[in-house]
Amino acid sequence: MNDSPWEAEPVPAGAAYDRGAVLPDGPPFRAETPLQEPMPTPPPQPPQDAPPPPKKRAGRDLRAAIGVGVGLGAVIFASLLIVKAVFVGVIVVAVVVGLWELTSRLQERKGIKAPLVPLAVGGAAMVIAGYVRGAEGAWVAMALTALAVLVWRMTEPPEDYLKDVTAGVFAAFYVPFLATFVAMLLAADDGPQRVITFLVLTVVSDTGAYAVGWRFGKHKLAPRISPGKTREGLFGAVAFAMVAGALCMQFLIDDGTWWQGLVLGLVVAVSATLGDLGESMIKRDLGIKDMGTLLPGHGGIMDRLDSLLPTAPVVWLLLALFVGTG
Repeated sequence: MNDSPWEAEPVPAGAAYDRGAVLPDGPPFRAETPLQEPMPTPPPQPPQDAPPPPKKRAGRDLRAAIGVGVGLGAVIFASLLIVKAVFVGVIVVAVVVGLWELTSRLQERKGIKAPLVPLAVGGAAMVIAGYVRGAEGAWVAMALTALAVLVWRMTEPPEDYLKDVTAGVFAAFYVPFLATFVAMLLAADDGPQRVITFLVLTVVSDTGAYAVGWRFGKHKLAPRISPGKTREGLFGAVAFAMVAGALCMQFLIDDGTWWQGLVLGLVVAVSATLGDLGESMIKRDLGIKDMGTLLPGHGGIMDRLDSLLPTAPVVWLLLALFVGTG
C-alpha cells in the first residue's frame, strides 16, 4: 500500500459524475474536454521534375589528350619506319625525361635525393646495351648504374644516404631497365612489328578498360589505390587486348598464330593494369595526381609509361617463347 500524500484519490463512477455534475467539496467539473477541429490538409503540390543525373566526365581535356596522343604516335611510327636507331633515341629521351620527373617528385614530396646524373647516364647506356647486346648487356649496365648511384651519393653528407641510394636503385630498375626490353624487342629481325604489337596491345588494353569502365563500370577494382578503375573495365581491357593480340600475331609477327595472340593479349591486359595501379600507389604515396605537366591532357611522361614499362618484359618474354628472339 502506498501511503504517499501525493497519490490521487479514485473518482467513483456513476451518474453523479457525469458531464456538468458537481463533485463533492469542489467546483463544477467537466468530464470531457472540447474536441479540437482537425487542421485543414494543404492541397497536394504538383511534383517537381527531378534533376537529371550528372553526366560522367572523363576528368581530363580529351581534345588535348587525343591531340598529344596522335602526335606521339606519329613520332613513334615515323621513327620505327625510318631507322631502328632513331627509335632507340626516342626510348632514351623518354627514359631520361621519366627519370627527371620521378626524381623531382621524390625530392619535392619526400625529400629523397636520388642522384639524377648517374641515373640518366646509366639509363641511356642501359637502353643502348640492351639493343646491342641483349639481356646480358642490359643486366651489366643495370649493375654498373646501381654502383654509380652508390658512389655518386658519397659526395654528399651521410644523412639519409640509405634512403637516397635505395630510391636511386629503384628508379634505375623501374624506368630504364624495364624500358630496355622495348629496345630488345626492336633488335629482332621483325623488330618494328614487335614494337608496334607491344604498343598497340597496351594502348588497346587501356582504351578498352576506359571505354567499358566508363559505360558499364559499377564494381570497384581497387578503390584504395585507384577509385576510377572497375572490374568491368578490366574485363573490357582483356577482351579488347585479346582481339588485338590475335590480329597482331596473325598478321604482323613472323610465324605467329592467332591463339598465341589471345594469350598475349590476356597477359598484356593484366600487366598493363598492374602497372597502372603500381604508379597510382606511388603517386598516392607522394600525394600528387600526375608525375608532370609536359604532355597536356596526359600529365607527364611517366603518366604515359606507367602501363608500358611493366608490359615490355612480358611481351618480350612471350614473343621469345612463341617465335624466338629473332
